[in-house]
Amino acid sequence: MTTKPDSPTATTQLTASIPHLISAPEPLGDRTFEMRFTSTPRGARLARRLTAVRLDAWGIPYDATHHDEIVLIVAELTANAVRHGHVPGRDFHLRVHAPADGCAVRVEVTDTRAELIPRRPAVPDIAGTEETGRGLLLVSRLAARWDWRPRSDGPGKTVWAEYVLPGRTAPEANRYGTDAVAERRPQPR
Repeated sequence: MTTKPDSPTATTQLTASIPHLISAPEPLGDRTFEMRFTSTPRGARLARRLTAVRLDAWGIPYDATHHDEIVLIVAELTANAVRHGHVPGRDFHLRVHAPADGCAVRVEVTDTRAELIPRRPAVPDIAGTEETGRGLLLVSRLAARWDWRPRSDGPGKTVWAEYVLPGRTAPEANRYGTDAVAERRPQPR
């Protein structure tokens, strides 16, 4: 709420504090961010930006490589939900979860299209001229593991990826109650 200025050139002042706009560290424990977004490029962009803000609030700062890699995973999975999982009039759902132990971040994107199933990507031809088709390849390289499962509450699917934070051990395969196919992150040589 703002006050009415005394003159047309005066600035307005906030009359009430707005606690949800003030950035404060979140308490330790399980942290989850989830939200529905329109199944459009604008919705995917908003999901990516809000995830970046949330990760920063969780102590994974903007200037960290792992922040950028998690945001890239979100960007690829949400872009795929918009491009390949779009059903007119239906949204996609994003869930980002960091357990209390702080060893991993799990990204889940749910859409309502069940017939297009994600496939394990093959290594693309470097000389190829395709401008698309590398999203899941990026996800498979950045995430400790990723997979998909049918949506439990209706038609569609959930594509998920687990990112192991640096200096932490990889989470167990069934940590989140899924039948994970272990796609291990390649070790630097």
